[in-house]
Amino acid sequence: MSTFSGISTALSAMYAQRQALDVNGQNIANANTEGYTRQRVELNSVGGVVTPAVHSLSDGLGNGVTASGVTRLRDAFLESRGQIEHAKLAQLAGQEAIHTRIEEVFNEPSDIGIQSQLSDYWNAWHDVVNQPGDLAARAQLLQRGGTVADSLRSSDDALDSLWNSTADQLDSYVTEVNTAADTVAQLNKAIVRATAAGLPASELADKRDGLVLRLAELTGSTSKTLGNGAVDVHLGGAKLVDGGTARELKVAGGGSLRDVMADPVANAVALQWRDSSTDAGIASGELASSLQSLNKVLPEYAAKLDGVAARLASTVNTQHTRGYDLNGAAGGDFFTPTTGTVITAATIKVGLTDPAEVAASSVAPATGTDPDTGLPLPVKGNLDAGNADVLGGFAKADGGPDRFYRETVTALGVASQAAQRRTTIQAGVTQNNDAQRAAQSGVSLDEEMANMLLYQRAYQAATQMINTINGTFDSLFSMIRG
Repeated sequence: MSTFSGISTALSAMYAQRQALDVNGQNIANANTEGYTRQRVELNSVGGVVTPAVHSLSDGLGNGVTASGVTRLRDAFLESRGQIEHAKLAQLAGQEAIHTRIEEVFNEPSDIGIQSQLSDYWNAWHDVVNQPGDLAARAQLLQRGGTVADSLRSSDDALDSLWNSTADQLDSYVTEVNTAADTVAQLNKAIVRATAAGLPASELADKRDGLVLRLAELTGSTSKTLGNGAVDVHLGGAKLVDGGTARELKVAGGGSLRDVMADPVANAVALQWRDSSTDAGIASGELASSLQSLNKVLPEYAAKLDGVAARLASTVNTQHTRGYDLNGAAGGDFFTPTTGTVITAATIKVGLTDPAEVAASSVAPATGTDPDTGLPLPVKGNLDAGNADVLGGFAKADGGPDRFYRETVTALGVASQAAQRRTTIQAGVTQNNDAQRAAQSGVSLDEEMANMLLYQRAYQAATQMINTINGTFDSLFSMIRG
């Protein structure tokens, strides 16, 4: 190696170590930046002359070092697995949240829930049995029946409101997906241009990867990195992001909770591609959870609440019409619909307005004629309470409204607990994967401090080499002058 080539070699070392220190400082500065991926300078040795030529001399040594580029330290496998695990967690967390909200609607067990109100209603029939001629006891019966009906309607309104808020949230999610996908496409374009020009694009890639992970949480999408630096995002067998272009999603179907319950196939809420109106095939993520809540979970519990109302009305009305009221008239329907002809949780109400119309008696009124005048005797009811006693006994009837409601609440509790357990397990899996990702791509200040000392010592050694060569020059020039 000639003296001048030694200077060149030392100078290349100074340039390379200085760039390594710059990257090292960037890592330290972003140690607490969320989504930042640590970077590393790729150092490559510069070889000597390998092509023979006339008057070309080589001592067989290299010509120093060069910084060939900056690498982001990310593990593709961990990133891909992270997208899958985050999508699963988002879907399970959404189901846990919706079951918790439904539990709040039913509010069981409690002293003011429907179960307690049903118990008070059946007890009111026993009060009528004890005092069949007391209008106050009959008025209390009507009031407690009205309380049950009000609670059923209120619970149905709450489920309907929850369905509407979930539908609004789905619209917000779709808007977020479309915006994020478009941003990923724009970042792809910028990264491809920067990569082609040899410019750094690590920070742009960090921002894009964060959006790709968010898309995975929302839709369950997966990504694939291309050779030019761009990323394709796949969703349901199609591409949500294809290089520099992005497709959009839209919400189709639905309308209301009752529409979905009336025709679960024709009115089901769906997510489609805006450009083709075909199904997007979303199977996980927050969007999948919203679809499951809108099309299955909420309609299922609204239908069960309708079942409670229908069983209550059918059980009571069937027996009530077999009895007789205080006026001797046959009993009418105790519960009636507010609109239409079908009793549901949304329409149930007490149809009686006069306490005397409660058909507590199971004995028909006596009929006949006055022996003195020959005129028909006025029809009067009696104080028999046999029908009220039968109605009060329905509290423990197999297949009755009470048992069906308890089964519904129990099933809800089991489903909610299962959702919580699955979410907890998946959260542990996701956290473990995130920890592995952080260990691979996160900044370790201890490691960066060690690297900083390494680069600093290398830089100092390169400067010392130049000083040594400079001293050699001085000695050589002194010899020449002497």
